[in-house]
Amino acid sequence: MEHRTRRERKFNEVESGLPNIKMTPAFECRLSIATRLLSYLGSHNPAPHPITANDEVWLFDNTAYRSVDNQWRAEFVTAEFDQRTGQEVSSAVADVAENIGLAKDDAAEATIQERLMPFVQTVLPGRVVRTDFGGRKELKLGPGGRNGVSSDIRGLPEVRNGDIVSSVAKVPTGTTGILKMNTVFAEPEGWGLISDVDDTIKVTMTSDPIGILRSTFVSEATPVQGMPELYSFIQTRISPSAAFFYLSASPYNLYMFLRNFREKFYPKGTIILRDANWMNLSGLLSNLTLGTEAYKIDRMEKINTWLPKRKMICIGDSTQSDPEAYGEIYRNHVGWVRLILIRKVTDIAAVGLQEKNDPERFETAFKGIPSDAWYIFETAEECYQIIKDVVARNP
Repeated sequence: MEHRTRRERKFNEVESGLPNIKMTPAFECRLSIATRLLSYLGSHNPAPHPITANDEVWLFDNTAYRSVDNQWRAEFVTAEFDQRTGQEVSSAVADVAENIGLAKDDAAEATIQERLMPFVQTVLPGRVVRTDFGGRKELKLGPGGRNGVSSDIRGLPEVRNGDIVSSVAKVPTGTTGILKMNTVFAEPEGWGLISDVDDTIKVTMTSDPIGILRSTFVSEATPVQGMPELYSFIQTRISPSAAFFYLSASPYNLYMFLRNFREKFYPKGTIILRDANWMNLSGLLSNLTLGTEAYKIDRMEKINTWLPKRKMICIGDSTQSDPEAYGEIYRNHVGWVRLILIRKVTDIAAVGLQEKNDPERFETAFKGIPSDAWYIFETAEECYQIIKDVVARNP
């Protein structure tokens, strides 16, 4: 179905007109041969570099969990790139504006430029970031791999369930980026929520390439009607300390954009994004439309290793492979997922294949799953009583 949607909506044609900045000569000359070679070693890099005043650092919010030895641990993700680069952005802005049919508009082009910068700045592999974890512990994070992204599991001090601890990057004056992050502590038992982002809680039009470009680079990030209120209700109903995970097929380049959106409209939680190639704008569309089912199952399997005893609510939509991914994870871990809610995108004819909303598709995706454990809805208002009933059945 993914390939049919891409063919019908001419994704390849649009992608061919987008810049692949990674292939420009300027990219290669900014990194030494040694740095590029050692970057293949990832966290085993024997000669990492410290953060400098010319770097940009992103710290990603995360969720702490109890490990098998009852100690707090969390996955810390960082990204680093060169704030002095990005001169190629003007041509990329022009390419995006042309693809979406944007007339000359200085304000819109300024927005495009701001959101494009993470795609055109040179990523910095092999960087180590030191952070102050709530004034209680220094954490060494990294070094990152070839894509400038690092992922480290770190042990943490004893903290109460539901507490939020902030970490601050210990970097030189002049370093820019997201230099503060929050860690939410989640005990093994209780409730949790896994939510898709695009076209579930944020209007993205993932079945339309021009719609993706416009909603990502031009339009103000818009929540799906009624969903912010629903998520606030869910958090209040199941517990203010419930663990929320926002699972998107978007690349890491969009973290700051999506984090600002989540902070404005939805409860705190961990945003999980694809570990995709930076500086490859044309890959944005393929990231959002290819291999999403396998990717989401893989990330939910990871969440299950962190919080296997939690009772999970999974919310997604019909434009991508959420039904199939949620159905698979339900069957893989019986009793872990207590409720699946799928938003039926009713303007599907305008954004993709009509068969995405066929009842047969949902019956196949949720084969073997009790009928009171999954629901298809069109408006957020339909979900309130469903949530109440499920929580009442699972005290």
